[in-house]
Amino acid sequence: MSRKANTHGGGAKTNENGLLFEQSTSLVDSLINAGFTVKNDEVFSDGKLLGYTYNKFKFYKHFLSKKGINYKDYNSKRWLPDDVFINEINKTVYIIEKKFQNSSGSVDEKLATFKFKTYEYEKLLNPIGYKIQYIYLLSSNWFKQKKYDDYFTYMELHNCPYYFDELPLSAIGL
Repeated sequence: MSRKANTHGGGAKTNENGLLFEQSTSLVDSLINAGFTVKNDEVFSDGKLLGYTYNKFKFYKHFLSKKGINYKDYNSKRWLPDDVFINEINKTVYIIEKKFQNSSGSVDEKLATFKFKTYEYEKLLNPIGYKIQYIYLLSSNWFKQKKYDDYFTYMELHNCPYYFDELPLSAIGL
């Protein structure tokens, strides 16, 4: 999933920039560009269903609820993933969290929350037999600074892959 250049400023536009980064790193677009067929959130290769792609509320409405999972039975709050790929071949749900930053701020601290969120997603997915893999997709223009090395070491220690600007489809089992 490649990233289109973001030419907007920070400050008051931080949330807007983050949303632009999320939109410019579309999983669906990347799948289609790689030759997969995506129809109604279903991902196919040569006519074979490989999985599903959702984001935010769709993950709950179109996947979990259809599997009989009411998040309120497992979590006190609904987590809204930026992108999700449900790989039906290896029964793994890949949560792709996208973070854009161009100045110091709260995103720094959010990088360390993956362990808790993985725990929350495991509670939802274990009853239906799916594994969880949390992945970060980060903007390289900010996160490739030395001050993030401890975060990356922590992620590596706890099996949380991270990528800059582009997510290789092999990271989601394709």
